[in-house]
Amino acid sequence: MPTPTLDRITIEDARTQFTAGPRYLAACTQGLPLHATLAATRDDLETWERGETRADRYDIPVASARSSFAELVHVGPARVAIGSQVSVLASVVAAAAPDGAEIVCVDGDFSSIVFPFLVQAHRGVTVRHVPLGALAGSISSRTWLVAFSLVQSATGEIADVDAVVAAARANDVFTFCDATQAAGWYPVDAGQFDVLACSAYKWLCSPRGSAFLYVGENIDGVLRPIQAGWYAGHDPWQSCYGPGMGLASDARRFDVSPAWPVWPGTAAALDLFRRLDIDAVHAHTSGLGDALCDRLGIEANGQAIITWPDADGSDLASLAAAGIRASGRAGRARVAFHLWNTMDDVDAVVRALGR
Repeated sequence: MPTPTLDRITIEDARTQFTAGPRYLAACTQGLPLHATLAATRDDLETWERGETRADRYDIPVASARSSFAELVHVGPARVAIGSQVSVLASVVAAAAPDGAEIVCVDGDFSSIVFPFLVQAHRGVTVRHVPLGALAGSISSRTWLVAFSLVQSATGEIADVDAVVAAARANDVFTFCDATQAAGWYPVDAGQFDVLACSAYKWLCSPRGSAFLYVGENIDGVLRPIQAGWYAGHDPWQSCYGPGMGLASDARRFDVSPAWPVWPGTAAALDLFRRLDIDAVHAHTSGLGDALCDRLGIEANGQAIITWPDADGSDLASLAAAGIRASGRAGRARVAFHLWNTMDDVDAVVRALGR
């Protein structure tokens, strides 16, 4: 397990690392870039423009991002693979399900954590969709794996991880968690699960196209690197041509060849997030969420993502008219509070809605 970082940064200092922020309540859709992310990305583009790019130099930001993400979720970097999207990484897990296996998912969960299992129906793999609150109680000895988002995209609801993990262990069931809507504002301990996937472009404020997969010891021998390419090799630069295949012995054998331009910016962003006190970030973001709930008469549940019914989109239109970036999902208006937000944003939402 990584040693806790000593070079902490405060929320106040982190807030200065973003150009935008006020009235931006859409981290659950896409995070904002840090100054360091923009600088690293521009430097990479300018290097490419000058014709001075060297492919092997991208190993440095990839390794840095892998290490930072591992530290953020409290596991060792040897257990972390890199990829592009959650659905790509989830496909590795889905392909490992035995013929006829039962998968339990959350009704209304984000499709990237569901579709990879649904497309295995031709092998007799079945998917049961249950309410989030019934997830733990729906796991049985018939279940092969339970797949769920730690924080629900459409509602911001937070899974009862302890109950789900306990039920899974009691029934010898694998656990697969999507931390995309959690990592960056909510404490995540990947070691609780057998597998954890996370896209970094939302709460981790990275360029879209970088993602991570934690592979635990219990499931390590069950998964096969079905998307193995040259970057999954023990030495990627000696794995560019066949016919021999020497894959990495650790989680790197699940690596997807990196989309080079996104990784310098990802490394810069994750270097900041690994240095934050995540408990303080959680208190800040959920505190703003609870404050908005109190003002709107919504039950507060310690969430950074707050949603409410808005079938006709009128509330979302009112927010947009007031210069507030929000989103609408599943017939609900949705706002999200992150590092750059303050009580001024809570006040702005209330004013925009006329409440």
